[in-house]
Amino acid sequence: MGLMDKIRGEFIDIVEWTDDTRDTIVWRFPRYENEIKMNAKLVVREGQVAVFVNEGTIADVFSPGTHTLETQNLPVLSTLKGWKYGFDSPFKAEVYFVSTRQFTDLKWGTQNPAMMRDAEFGMVRVRAFGTYSIKAADPAVLLRELVGTDPAFKTDEVDEFVRQSVVSRVVTALATSGVAVLDLAAHQNEIADRLGVIISEDLNLLGLQMPRFIIENISLPPEVEATMDKRTEMGVLGNLDQFTKFQAASAITDAAQNPGGIAGAGVGIGVGASLGAQLAQALQPGTASASAQGVAPAAATTGPPPLPVGTQWYLGVNGQQVGPMAPSEIQARVAAGTVTSESLVWRAGMQTWVRLGEVAELQAAPGSTPPPLQP
Repeated sequence: MGLMDKIRGEFIDIVEWTDDTRDTIVWRFPRYENEIKMNAKLVVREGQVAVFVNEGTIADVFSPGTHTLETQNLPVLSTLKGWKYGFDSPFKAEVYFVSTRQFTDLKWGTQNPAMMRDAEFGMVRVRAFGTYSIKAADPAVLLRELVGTDPAFKTDEVDEFVRQSVVSRVVTALATSGVAVLDLAAHQNEIADRLGVIISEDLNLLGLQMPRFIIENISLPPEVEATMDKRTEMGVLGNLDQFTKFQAASAITDAAQNPGGIAGAGVGIGVGASLGAQLAQALQPGTASASAQGVAPAAATTGPPPLPVGTQWYLGVNGQQVGPMAPSEIQARVAAGTVTSESLVWRAGMQTWVRLGEVAELQAAPGSTPPPLQP
């Protein structure tokens, strides 16, 4: 190889970028002290643009296609390098390839719940998450505002900034949407479309845009969702009377399938008979309805009813209410001297408290107490 061939080999003949990553937005063509010579081929593929930067100044932007680097194709750079005087030597210029495709599957989510006012539930905390995509909208602005001299500008360098902007806009949109919590799912596509336009306007200042913004889910706190599930379950059950009868019949069927039947389940013959009686009672019309309404059904009569209780009286002693007590207890207190005829008494049916001496039935019958002993 001759000296001229060696020198010629140091000059770059083809300038191109075949992206083997999925997250590189901007890539700088490596020169390594080599120069790009005149008539070299610049290959810009679909989904790319090439930006020439000379001494920190953006000189030219090339769209997709194959370009021959010569004076007529580099009007701005030619002026900067003095080629208008017929200069036909290699030149040094930084070449940045900017990917114009969409970068998808970028995720966002509200780290803290957003507070919103709901007409039905009052103050409610909601969370939301989803995905979005970004792409380069203006390569020149992107280089000036974000890339600088970064040789490989990737999505993770801007993802956090975009995510924070998205979350801020989402929280504001949910808080001011005026949509009921139960209707958010029906309107989340509409909210997402509106947010995508607003966020794209913010990103345009950085040379980016957001072609797609998706809200995957808007959720309530777990305790609120659990309460709503119970409310839904009650609606699904429908007729609680019929459901209670079904539950009682299912319980007997399950017990009968155990070895030895109901007695073999460990409840004994007596308990099994009691369970059968409860089932019969549950299957009577109106019994299940009373249970469903929270009213305990009357227990089966197993003995005589309790004896009737006599009139119950209350005493007023030192400003305190004492009772209830039977008339005999009051008479005993009178006999003991702890209560006098001036003491106040009351029973159900009386309008106000009265003196004990005015109530005939509380007076001791003559001869009911022994006379004092003679000395």
